[in-house]
Amino acid sequence: MSHIRAGAELDPARPAPSPRTRPAGLGPAEVAERVARGQVNDVPVRSSRSLGEIVRANVLTRFNAIIGVLWLIMLCVAPIQDSLFGFVILANTAIGIVQEWRAKQTLDSLAVIGEARPTVRRDGVAVQVATHEIVLDDLIEIGPGDKAVVDGVCAEADGLEIDESLLTGEADPVVKRPGDQVMSGSFVVAGSGAFQATRVGREAYAAQLAEEASRFTLVHSELRGGISTILKYVTWMMLPAAAGLVVTQLVVKNNDLQDAVARTVGGIVPMVPEGLVLLTSVAFAIGVIRLGRRQCLVQELPAIEGLARVDTVCLDKTGTLTEGGMDVTELRPLNGADETYLRKVLGALGESDPRPNASLQAIIDAFPDSEEWRCVESLPFSSARKYSGAAFSEGDGETSTWLLGAPDVLLAPDDPALAETWRLNERGLRVLLLARAHRDLDDPEPARGARATALVVLEQRLRPDASDTLRYFAEQNVRAKVLSGDNAVSVGAVAAKLGLEGKAVDARRLPADLPAMAEALDTGTVFGRVTPQQKRDMVDALQSRGRTVAMTGDGVNDVLALKSADIGVAMGSGSEATRAVAQIVLLDNSFASLPSVVAEGRRVIGNITRVATLFLVKTVYSVLLAVLVVCARVEYPFLPRHLTLLSTLTIGVPAFFLALAPNTERARPHFVRRVMRYAVPGGVVAAAATFLTYLLARHHYSGPGALDAETSAATLTLFLVSMWVLAIIARPYTWWRVTLVASMGVAFLLVLAVPALQDFFALKLVGVTMPWAAVGVAAVASGALEYLWRWVGRRFPV
Repeated sequence: MSHIRAGAELDPARPAPSPRTRPAGLGPAEVAERVARGQVNDVPVRSSRSLGEIVRANVLTRFNAIIGVLWLIMLCVAPIQDSLFGFVILANTAIGIVQEWRAKQTLDSLAVIGEARPTVRRDGVAVQVATHEIVLDDLIEIGPGDKAVVDGVCAEADGLEIDESLLTGEADPVVKRPGDQVMSGSFVVAGSGAFQATRVGREAYAAQLAEEASRFTLVHSELRGGISTILKYVTWMMLPAAAGLVVTQLVVKNNDLQDAVARTVGGIVPMVPEGLVLLTSVAFAIGVIRLGRRQCLVQELPAIEGLARVDTVCLDKTGTLTEGGMDVTELRPLNGADETYLRKVLGALGESDPRPNASLQAIIDAFPDSEEWRCVESLPFSSARKYSGAAFSEGDGETSTWLLGAPDVLLAPDDPALAETWRLNERGLRVLLLARAHRDLDDPEPARGARATALVVLEQRLRPDASDTLRYFAEQNVRAKVLSGDNAVSVGAVAAKLGLEGKAVDARRLPADLPAMAEALDTGTVFGRVTPQQKRDMVDALQSRGRTVAMTGDGVNDVLALKSADIGVAMGSGSEATRAVAQIVLLDNSFASLPSVVAEGRRVIGNITRVATLFLVKTVYSVLLAVLVVCARVEYPFLPRHLTLLSTLTIGVPAFFLALAPNTERARPHFVRRVMRYAVPGGVVAAAATFLTYLLARHHYSGPGALDAETSAATLTLFLVSMWVLAIIARPYTWWRVTLVASMGVAFLLVLAVPALQDFFALKLVGVTMPWAAVGVAAVASGALEYLWRWVGRRFPV
């Protein structure tokens, strides 16, 4: 047979094998020679950014550059108290690097556990190797669910059918014969075979596919995109406000240079929401670490966010609601067939498939092989076909052809055996039909005219944790849909045992157009006899109705649906193809891990929305204060040390705890609108109240030290209003949230009460009238803020 490959020459010392012999593959010397020539599949598959990339991403940011320049200026012209904001930025950046490095280590270790290990034939022996150990001309064995990791040419095929839809868009599997091309990224849906590697490393399409599938990415995320949009507008607001502030403080007021510079920097620094990006990265990274401890491999980081938005989860039955194994509980002969003879047939059928699925493995365990029977032809099981077959020479000269599969597919609708099958299905049992065929297996319709001979009854093992998981989804208003290739009645009975009630529908009766299919999906819960293509169409139909869909599965029949779903979740023991296309892999194969994965997503998104409001209220009031100062042509009321103190107590420390707290609320869309509709009124009220107190203080105080007294009064108002913002954001209250808010207030009181801290932060309330006026202004502002936020929530719902 031909072994021509592109981009390389055939080794003249290795003639192409004869079709009649089984190729032995490369020998040790030939493997070593190719390794020496660099003809290995050495694509670096990364599950995370390198340490250098992590450091650069956290250090070399636009806002770090702005803050860094301002910090250097302050170190030169002002006391160390006014440079504290720079040390805070250093600490924040270090926290971000450490957390992402921890996430990288978690991802890398889990990626090794979940890594595919293709089977390669060398010197006639099949061995499993790492993907990067494959060399040019290696003979790679493949079976159902295996993904082609390099490009090659088919060398052996036993009913080999490969799905190339992820590459070409063609839905129908392609039958492969020796000499046909095998494309990397495609996967086996039926049969088995072997192909010779012709392109490895960066030459193969799999190189790009594998690297992109496993990269630690922060892109294509509504949350990240929303924050980028906000930061872009913040930058445009900062530029004119900062420029006006510089002119006012340095030129118009003609103040002392050092004091003017300090107050200018004090006005610019709080405009930068530098901690928002940090906390978002930290929340995502800690989410990865927490999920990693539960043996969940996050192959694409935005999957954490996507899970928070899921309102529909589609489940495959086998391997998800039930465990992979099955047990044969009964063999029921039909039409007077001899049970002893049928046991021989089933034993031979089990032996005929080198890669048995769970049903066939149960038959292999129950019925020993009859050694005198010899398989002369086989038809591998296919999810689209719903049956398998084999032709045998029975040892006594007789030949026979048999089919094993779904009774309602193999039998005519009026066959009496279907009534018995229906009764068994209603008890949640799985039933296979053994039928004797009268046509050859290569006939276009081998099942036509087949005669029923036996029903094989199998019992499925329910996952002990499936019921609790389904109950969790119901409590969280996440709709569960079971999409299975099995009989709808049987699947419905299994779902009912697990507490999932609803109408069971035969997918063969579903309409083909998406709107009508979506309507049917709304009324049904359990769907049986679903083909792989239908699973994808059903996911698309749900998405067309605005649903955010997660798909779970472990078999090759789930690949297309996993790829189409918003979030694909694969079992670690599932096929290589499902793990390759899924965003999340449950390495412990536990369906019970899904609630924790969903909860982690909700925690991240819900909490980031909370803390983003805190940060952006500060940005809004900082920009407005700068504008008011420029228009009034007065000194900026704050030094950097004042705003460092306020930011730490009302934003920095509380935001860190709030970002990592539990949160079970399902994430909703329109992140920017949800945040800004509260941040803008909050910032406007805080700026107006603070500036009013500042103007009152300017009229109240005079003489030496007046500016310090005015600053202290304005700081008190801004702190109290900011604390009220924090109190609103922290709702609903729990004991630790109340403690968090109260402790921030106590910390500020300490600064006002302890003389050393008063001197350090230049805060000292003078007299009684103005401090109480500052409290009164803050109280009115807090009431206005409470009313405004409630009004905004009603007037502008998202």
